[in-house]
Amino acid sequence: MASEQDADATIYSVVVNDEEQYSIWRKDDQVPRGWRKIGKDGVREECLKYIDEIWTDMRPLSLRRTMASSPSQ
Repeated sequence: MASEQDADATIYSVVVNDEEQYSIWRKDDQVPRGWRKIGKDGVREECLKYIDEIWTDMRPLSLRRTMASSPSQ
């Protein structure tokens, strides 16, 4: 028996915020303020797989920048 998620044919868009954190949003819904579409659409599992492949550093952008500008200890 297939789960409800397996049967979900909803098309999603991959979205990203200014801190380079990723999520998915229903393609036909308005993206929340502070987020933007990056051009990848598909079913839930496709989008989540894409995010898993490209989002390799989970630290927010502001933290990465701070750490990069701090002298090594």
